[in-house]
Amino acid sequence: MGYFKILAAIPGFFLSSLFFMLLWGVIAPKMGWQGIDYPMAMLMTITLWIAVAPLAAAAGRAGSWWHWHRHHRYAKHQD
Repeated sequence: MGYFKILAAIPGFFLSSLFFMLLWGVIAPKMGWQGIDYPMAMLMTITLWIAVAPLAAAAGRAGSWWHWHRHHRYAKHQD
């Protein structure tokens, strides 16, 4: 992952935190929970990103592995 891809993810983090806070404010009162402020939304967002990033990377590697093997298997049968 390049340096510029990491920089491109920064605005997405702040927007994700904002949307998380806004959606939490709509859903939480219906469930009897307290609302959260923006720093707490940022903390929860980074926690989710850290938890999901390895899973997304593993799924991406598995998908590329599957695509590579499928392509080479069919290429062998065409000979």
